[in-house]
Amino acid sequence: MMLPALLRPALALALLLPVVPLATQAQAPTATDSVNIRRIYDEALARGQSYDNLRYLTGQIGGRLSGSPQAAQAVQWGQTTMEKLGLDRVYLQEVMVPHWVRGKPEKASIRGDKGKGVNLSVCALGGSVGTGGKLRAGVVEVQSLAELAALPEDKVKGKLVFFNRPMNPLHIETGRAYGEAGDQRRSGAAAAAKRGAVGALVRSLTLAHDDFPHTGTMSYQEGVTKVPAAAISTKGADELSQLLKADPNLSVELEMSCQTLPDVKSYNVIGEIKGSKFPDQIITVGGHLDSWDLGQGAHDDGTGCVQSMEALRLLKTTGLRPERTVRAVLFMNEENGNRGGMKYAEIAKANNENHLAAMESDGGGFTPRGFNIDAAPAVVRKIEAWQPLFAPYGSSQFAQGHAGTDIGPLKGQAKALVGYDCDSQRYFDIHHTAADTFDKVNRRELELGGASMAALVYLLSKYGL
Repeated sequence: MMLPALLRPALALALLLPVVPLATQAQAPTATDSVNIRRIYDEALARGQSYDNLRYLTGQIGGRLSGSPQAAQAVQWGQTTMEKLGLDRVYLQEVMVPHWVRGKPEKASIRGDKGKGVNLSVCALGGSVGTGGKLRAGVVEVQSLAELAALPEDKVKGKLVFFNRPMNPLHIETGRAYGEAGDQRRSGAAAAAKRGAVGALVRSLTLAHDDFPHTGTMSYQEGVTKVPAAAISTKGADELSQLLKADPNLSVELEMSCQTLPDVKSYNVIGEIKGSKFPDQIITVGGHLDSWDLGQGAHDDGTGCVQSMEALRLLKTTGLRPERTVRAVLFMNEENGNRGGMKYAEIAKANNENHLAAMESDGGGFTPRGFNIDAAPAVVRKIEAWQPLFAPYGSSQFAQGHAGTDIGPLKGQAKALVGYDCDSQRYFDIHHTAADTFDKVNRRELELGGASMAALVYLLSKYGL
C-alpha cells in the first residue's frame, strides 16, 4: 500500500535515525516528531505572522531606545499582540532602564591648515557625553588599545584618539570579527582619557565600506574623565586616515549634544503557555524589544521578538501543546545595559523557578543555520541527537557556543542556553545603523527562523533535558 505523501519523509527519516540504547530511547527523535515538525514549518510558511508583526513594530513604532516613548509604545504593542494569541498568561515585568538621548544630529568635519573642511559621517556611541558645543582638536591614529598605551603622553594629550582597526575579513563567522574589534568601541574613550585625550573616534564595526556610522554601547571608568566618543563610517575612517598621512597636523571638529538622563521605568513583556505535564519546568524563548534609535531596529532585534512570539503561536495553532511551560520574553534594554535580562534572571532565582532551557534570537532574521548551545557536554549531546530532524530545513548546524546576552544571566539556573543561529554575512552591514530597516528583512527567511525555533522548543518540551 502506498503511504500518504505527508508520511513518506517521516518514514525515510526514521530509517536514517540512529539506533540508541533503551536507556536513552526517550531522547531519540521519532517519525512522529518529523511529522509534527513538518506541521510547524507548513504553518509558518503558509500562514506565518512574524513578518506582518515586524512590519507594524518597525513601521508604526520604529527605533526603540530604552527610556524613549517608542520603547514604551513597543511594550504596549508586545503585550497586546501576545494577548491576541490567546496564551495562558501575558504580563509585564517591571525593570528600571538607562535613559540616554542622542539629541540633535551629530556633526563632524576634517579641518586642515588650508582649504575647505571635509564632512565626516559620525554618530555618538551610546552612553557618551556630549561635546558641550564644538570641540576641535588634533588627531592621533592608532590600531589598538595597546598601541595607544605605548604612545608618549605628548602625542596624545589634548587630541582626539582615532581607533582605526578594521574587523578581520578572514573570519568566516562575522560575529567573531565583531567581537575581536569591539574593545576599541567599548573601552576606547576611557583609555584615551587616561592618556589626556579630549575624545575618541572609533571606526565603525562592519566589514562594509560605506558612509553609515554604526553606533553601539561604550563605557566609562570611575575616576577617569568622561570624554566624547563617536563612531565614524568606514568610508570616513579611510578618508581621515589618508588625509592624516598627508597632513599629521590636521584637526577634526566634532559637535554632539547627547546626554544621560535619570533611569526610567520600563518592562519585559512575557507571555506563556502552561505545560500540560510538567508546568513547573520552564523553557524561555526571547529577543530584545529595545533597539538603537538610528534605524527601525528590524534585524536587531525586531526579528528576534516576532520569532519568539511566533514560536508560541505555532505550537498553539498546530495543536502541539507543550508538556513543559513555554514563555516568550521580549527583553528590555539589551543594547545599553542588559537590565531586562538581569531582572528576569533575578526574579526567576527569587521565585526558585526551574528553568530547563532558555533560547534567544539576536543575530538577525536571515536564513536559518542551526543553534549555538551553552551547556554541559552531556546536555549538548542530548540536543545534538535531534539534528537529523532539522536537516530537511537547512538548520541542523548545532555547536557549542555563545547563546545570547539577554539569557546570559540565566547561566547556572537553566540546564541549557541556546542561541538561534542564522547566516551572519550581511548582519553587520546594517547592525546599529540607520540602514536597519524593515525592507532588509526577507519574509521567507524570517518565517523559517521562527519555525526552527518552535521546532526545537517542541522537542525540548517533549523530551526535557
